[in-house]
Amino acid sequence: MGRIAVVTDSNSGITQAMAKEMGITVLPMPFYINGELFLEDISLTQDEFYEKLQDDTVEISTSQPSPGSVVDLWKGLLEEYDEIIHIPMSSGLSGSCQAAMMLAEDFGGKVQVANNQRISITQRQSVLDAMELAALGRSALEIKQILERQKFESSIYLTLGTLKYLKQGGRITPAAAAIGSVLRIRPVLQIQGEKLDAYSKCRGIKSAKKTIIDAIRKTIKQKFAGLDPIRDLHLAAAYGHNEEEAQEWRQELMEAFPGMDCYMAPLSLSVACHIGPDVFAAAITKRLEP
Repeated sequence: MGRIAVVTDSNSGITQAMAKEMGITVLPMPFYINGELFLEDISLTQDEFYEKLQDDTVEISTSQPSPGSVVDLWKGLLEEYDEIIHIPMSSGLSGSCQAAMMLAEDFGGKVQVANNQRISITQRQSVLDAMELAALGRSALEIKQILERQKFESSIYLTLGTLKYLKQGGRITPAAAAIGSVLRIRPVLQIQGEKLDAYSKCRGIKSAKKTIIDAIRKTIKQKFAGLDPIRDLHLAAAYGHNEEEAQEWRQELMEAFPGMDCYMAPLSLSVACHIGPDVFAAAITKRLEP
């Protein structure tokens, strides 16, 4: 059985410290703040990022890892491992997946890039699944095929406290953002596969959280009909920058879905950059079928 290295990027929410404990490699996503390059969780912490985000005069933009950094990482790992399974963020939300797939063509099949359309807490779950499959003796190609086969077996719902950052990123019009602010609307968005779409509009955080919980219930009933939620599904939560409120959110989810554990983590900075600090999300994912 060949040794397989599992690689992902920091969009997964897996920190460098977590990666070391897990025995995987996390490629840090690059940021430009007023033209200066920073790397998530290496030269830019969560607290530093959110402090800068509050300043409307600061220009923050995300980028892709450079081809050279990706290739150098893979070459270094292949000195120790036989194969690599690389799990980037969804190709529908970033060009980094397609870029990695093109780079992998020069590695003679030793590097497999899984385009399984996930991000944040669901991307993290794919990493855990890849580790389990590698431990079972599956090849990098087999892991890629299994992850891609199950790519739609997950749903994320999230609510934003402001439309300002979507406006800054050009994802909604200034007029729509202004209307949302005046009416105090909290949008609820959904990620199904590669698509980020509007799901609902709510007045206030309580209504938005209830909408997310109802959406998770509906997903379990319809998308995962016949499955035992406790045995067959993963429940996870994510948040922006308020950990105390996030713990309350996790507790709400566990009370709404008794018997299910709920992993929780902060959103990666490359996600938060586009949606802001006041964010609560929940995801439901089908357990691995090796």
